[in-house]
Amino acid sequence: MNIEFNIFQHLGKFLIMIGRMFSRPERWRMYFKEMFRQMVDIGVGSAFIVLLVSIFIGAVTAVQTAYQLYGTPFVPSSYIGLIVRNTIIFELAPTFTALILAGKVGSNLASELGSMRVTEQIDALEIMGVNTESYLISTRVMAAIITIPILVSVAAYSGIMGGYIATAAGSNYSVEDYVRGIRMYFDPFDVQLMFIKSFAFSFIVSSISCYMGYYVNGGSVEIGRASTKAVVYSCIFILLADYVIAALLL
Repeated sequence: MNIEFNIFQHLGKFLIMIGRMFSRPERWRMYFKEMFRQMVDIGVGSAFIVLLVSIFIGAVTAVQTAYQLYGTPFVPSSYIGLIVRNTIIFELAPTFTALILAGKVGSNLASELGSMRVTEQIDALEIMGVNTESYLISTRVMAAIITIPILVSVAAYSGIMGGYIATAAGSNYSVEDYVRGIRMYFDPFDVQLMFIKSFAFSFIVSSISCYMGYYVNGGSVEIGRASTKAVVYSCIFILLADYVIAALLL
């Protein structure tokens, strides 16, 4: 009974936070300045790790696909590019990028807001009449919704290029076959699905992480626990949303 009460209590607080988050700001310039700062932290700060991981994921996918198809005369070698493209666009680019950012961005958002709560900076803003849910949380959520889909598109491109590099470096199949496979049976809805997932994942990562940090009670130990919970819960809900979106749209 206590567990169920805690679940509904957190759900209610989360929905209240989301509702207050979309209240109309009084000073748009201050909000835009904070949002752009968060966009730089989330986007530019995470671009290198996303690019690096995506290149190696694409390369490994191409190598393993080539290994599975080697010696199979009934499957054209161009299917390597097709499999790599669909795997990256459907799953690896949006989901892996979201999981990486849940660990990097999510923990940072939770610890930042948790530190502001513990040091009473949020209380000071509320005394000054600032809607802290709108100023502190909506700017971070909007920054994540804008930048994370861009990072996902970068991850998709770099993953496909990673497969191209691996094919050119030492595969038994030609680069021309890989490029031909990338162009085979392309459906624009695949890219739309990738962006639908990226928008949903960006909201999940940012909102859950902000919630965990905003309602921290205690000291530095609780901030660390809130950061850990933000990463764990974000990953769980990312995988759950991934299944739900795929089941509904495919």
